[in-house]
Amino acid sequence: MYSILIIEDDPAYISMMEVILQMEGFTVRAASNGLTGLAMLHQKRPDLILCDIMMPDMDGHAVLEALRGDMALADIPFVFVTALGERVEVRRGMLEGADDYLSKPFSADELLAVVTGRIRRHEIARQQQDKSVFHEEQAIFRRRKITSRELDVLLMVGKGSTSREIAEEMGLSVKTIEVHRHNLMNKLGASNAAILARWAVVAELMEHDFEE
Repeated sequence: MYSILIIEDDPAYISMMEVILQMEGFTVRAASNGLTGLAMLHQKRPDLILCDIMMPDMDGHAVLEALRGDMALADIPFVFVTALGERVEVRRGMLEGADDYLSKPFSADELLAVVTGRIRRHEIARQQQDKSVFHEEQAIFRRRKITSRELDVLLMVGKGSTSREIAEEMGLSVKTIEVHRHNLMNKLGASNAAILARWAVVAELMEHDFEE
């Protein structure tokens, strides 16, 4: 399943993110500083990096620069985790090549939306060249009788939208969106967000099938 590397010097935030992500099926490793984080990157490649900006010795900008300078790791999705007062640093990071940012404090829903959305974007780009990678999942998806409304919800989940954002976009209540998500997870056997994120990638790759 998808793996996440957290680089963060605040133990409380590390603990919180680990619990949320692990409960939703992600494999999580954590580093308390940039140097350790880079070492862990070279030991095992993650599917996404969540990195604090302000850290001693090696800040998030230096981590991103080192990552983007390594051809073997440069394409890993990179998300800055930042305090609300660091807007200038966020803009700088995006110009340097960060894929997204998550402002502290954040909810579990917001964390999962950013993670699933960025993983989905990376997976779509990677798999466009070979859709056969999800051949078995595509066959299963067609048999599960996903409704058009459920498909819309799944695609928006995959794009990184929170339940509240989906509800606002579709003109429905948050409770109704949660019911659709629950139905999707039951139909697809998705016990957590990590598995649902994979199904969102499958649905995105198959989207043209539903338009025919």
